[in-house]
Amino acid sequence: MSNSSLVSYTLLSPNHSGKRTHSIDRITPHCVVGQLSAASICGCFTSPDREASCNYGIGKDGQIALCVDEGNRSWCSSSNANDQRAVTIECASDKEHPYAMTDAVYQSLIKLCVDICRRNGKNKLLWFGDKDKTLAYEPKAGEMVLTVHRWFANKACPGDWLYSRLGDLAAKVTAQLSSGASTPSTDGTLYRVQAGAFKNKENADRQLEKIKAAGFDTYMVQAGGYYKIQVGAYSVKANAENMLAKVKAAGFDAFITTEQGQAVSSTPAKKSIDEIAREVIRGDWGNGRDRKNRLTAAGYDYDAVQARVNQLL
Repeated sequence: MSNSSLVSYTLLSPNHSGKRTHSIDRITPHCVVGQLSAASICGCFTSPDREASCNYGIGKDGQIALCVDEGNRSWCSSSNANDQRAVTIECASDKEHPYAMTDAVYQSLIKLCVDICRRNGKNKLLWFGDKDKTLAYEPKAGEMVLTVHRWFANKACPGDWLYSRLGDLAAKVTAQLSSGASTPSTDGTLYRVQAGAFKNKENADRQLEKIKAAGFDTYMVQAGGYYKIQVGAYSVKANAENMLAKVKAAGFDAFITTEQGQAVSSTPAKKSIDEIAREVIRGDWGNGRDRKNRLTAAGYDYDAVQARVNQLL
C-alpha cells in the first residue's frame, strides 16, 4: 500500500497500530485547531505520550505531510473500527468556531482525496451527511465514503466550516476522478515558488517575515547548504505560475523550483534596541518586573534596553 506522491514533508509518528485489518474505503478529514504548518502538524504526534496521530497533515499553506504510513492504522478518530479502514487527514484551521481553513488547505484536501481514491482503486467519493446511514453502508468496490470524528466522540471536529463543505468536497473529488482533471504529475513532481536562498538563517528569517507581511503563506526549507524561502507546493504547474505572478507583483524576486528540502522552523527577526526602547516608552511592554520578565523571555537584554530608554527620555 503506497503513500501519496503529493507529500512534501515526512515525520513519522510512533503512534499507530501497525498494518490495517481492513481495506481502505473511508476518508476522515479533521481540523487540527490551529493555523499550523505541515511540519508542525507532524510535530504534534512525535511523543508516545500524546497517544494520537493521523496519516496525513495539511498545513495552512497547503503543504501535505506524512505522519503515519497509509498502510498503517493511525489513532485519530476515537474509533478503532473507523481508523482501521479510514485514511485520516488533519487540516490546519482557525482556533475558534467555525474552524475555518484557508483555500490552500481546502484545495490540497481535494487533491489528496483524489489521489487516495485513485491509488486505492476508487472512482467515487460519497458523503451521506448522516451517521447511522453512513456506518451501516457497505461501500461498493469503486466507492470511498467520508466519515467525521464528531460521530465517534463529543467533539466539533472537523468544525462547521469543513463539515458544511463535505458535500462539495465529495462532488469535486468524484468529478475529478471521472474526468481525470487536475491530475497530479505521475512522478509526484511539485512546483514551488522560491523567493530567496540564504547561507545565513537570520537573513532567511527576515525574508520570510517580509513575505508573510505581504500576505503570503510561506515556509522555510534547507537544501544544498541554503535556507530557502518558498510559497506553496503545486502538482499543477499553472497554479505555481499564478502564484509566481502574485509574488513578483508584490515586489519580490522569485522563480519556480521543483527542489524539495527539509522543513525548518523560522525564528522571528529581533528588533533593534532602539525600536524596543521606543516601544517600552509607549508602554507596550508593561511596567516594573512584568516588563523585565517579558523582555527577557523575548530574548532581549533588559539592561541594554533600559539604558537606551534612559537616553531617550
